[in-house]
Amino acid sequence: MILRLPQTLNARLGGGPLAASASHAKPLLDWSVRAFVVGKTELVLLSNTRSLYSAVFDGVAGETRTQLAERVAGAVGTILDGTGRFVGVGNDLAPESVRFAKALDRSVTGSMNELVAYSEVLLAGGDLAVPEVGVRLNDFLLSALARAGEKYGTPRAAFAALVAGPSS
Repeated sequence: MILRLPQTLNARLGGGPLAASASHAKPLLDWSVRAFVVGKTELVLLSNTRSLYSAVFDGVAGETRTQLAERVAGAVGTILDGTGRFVGVGNDLAPESVRFAKALDRSVTGSMNELVAYSEVLLAGGDLAVPEVGVRLNDFLLSALARAGEKYGTPRAAFAALVAGPSS
């Protein structure tokens, strides 16, 4: 699995320089991370790099890259288990098989910035629990996910197409 981190988060986790890496051969195993703060609470946005399908969870204060890899592998495993696509990728989710890399491109970074801003708005009201925010993010319209003939797409639809495979 590839886990893409911004340089600042990588440094906080005690990691060395990050290398660029092409997309994972299995797009369901390529994920990007962004830490952000709402009020006094640090949170993490975890997004599939290709579809931007996301989850939000508590921050990484005091963690190492290994600890983050363990949490992310668990979260990705849960997501994939819900799709029926966990079979065949289980070994790739072992924390020791996680490779850390730089962000893929500006489109992903910009879209994740939009998702962070939307998360902040959703959490400002105080009505949603942190995991619920991730559920809502997956219905957020993003131009980076537009299909032919459309202006916008949602992470949920993009992830469903990714799970369905190349025939979709």
